[in-house]
Amino acid sequence: MNINDYSVVPNTQNLPGIPARVTAVHKERYEIVCEHGITHARLKTKEYFVDTQDFPTTGDFVMINYIDNGDSQIIATVPRRTFFSRREPGPIPRDQAVAANFDYVFIMQSLNMDFNPKRLERYLTLAWQSGATPVVLLTKADLVEDYWEYLTQVERVAAGVNTHVVSAHTGYGLNRLKAYLQPGKTVVFLGSSGVGKSSLVNALAGEEIMTVNSIRKDDSKGRHTTTHRQLIRLKSGVMIIDTPGMRELGMWDISEGLGDAFADVEAFLGKCRFSDCRHESEPGCGIKAAIASGELDASRWESYQKLKAEAIDKAEMLRRKNEWHKSLRKGEKLKKKEIW
Repeated sequence: MNINDYSVVPNTQNLPGIPARVTAVHKERYEIVCEHGITHARLKTKEYFVDTQDFPTTGDFVMINYIDNGDSQIIATVPRRTFFSRREPGPIPRDQAVAANFDYVFIMQSLNMDFNPKRLERYLTLAWQSGATPVVLLTKADLVEDYWEYLTQVERVAAGVNTHVVSAHTGYGLNRLKAYLQPGKTVVFLGSSGVGKSSLVNALAGEEIMTVNSIRKDDSKGRHTTTHRQLIRLKSGVMIIDTPGMRELGMWDISEGLGDAFADVEAFLGKCRFSDCRHESEPGCGIKAAIASGELDASRWESYQKLKAEAIDKAEMLRRKNEWHKSLRKGEKLKKKEIW
């Protein structure tokens, strides 16, 4: 098994080292696959802690200095085709890489107490922002007698996005996923703990390659099965990036994703009498008129405003990222002084 079995390698002719693909991230150690097979690597200090290389994540193509009897050195992150990230929880906002270089985003919600349209709006916004194609999967169809009400709710927040009802337990609906699961394609699974990501991986693989944990009976919420992001290659040649359950999805730059996820809302922007309308109590407000006529759902406008206000714009994101890199470089210089 080598890198050619893990999707088409991008053009890396002008880059030093040999290409590899990140298949898992374990804190400071990376599992990779290259022409020598599956091995491990660590970041080269200068390139990542002194220069400003993007830290690799699962699915990234990277350039390495291969070391036969130890951890290889990752010296560069190859420019990404698609990229999914979230704002890392904590007092100091940072960009947390989740997955890279994928074709589809399977946004999963189960047909039980986990179903949450507001969370779905967040996932859709970030999925569109990634540059890949979102697909909504409603899992655990075997737990409900009638799922049409759920589909109606999804249609309100994901108009135009392909939606499939599936059951990993019975196999219901899995045939409809074949259009996405083609050899060489990479699919990232996103969803809360207990939504059935690991069960679906096993069902698609035709074998139990991932551990499946039970869900709590009192609230139908799951225990964490996946503890780290990992890229799994199925025998069919399909790559799946499984991610730990994420109930909190902080927003970074969503300038493109918000427009795609809320096209119904943005269709009414710019139709106000005044160009500086705040959509509150001004006369001739296009948004207020659309809500009053029923053309726009008030809850969709509220969600749009909330996500837009929460997001950190790209300029601010880059400023904070540069400050973080500066602090890392300062720390490395201090360490060198202590050594000498």
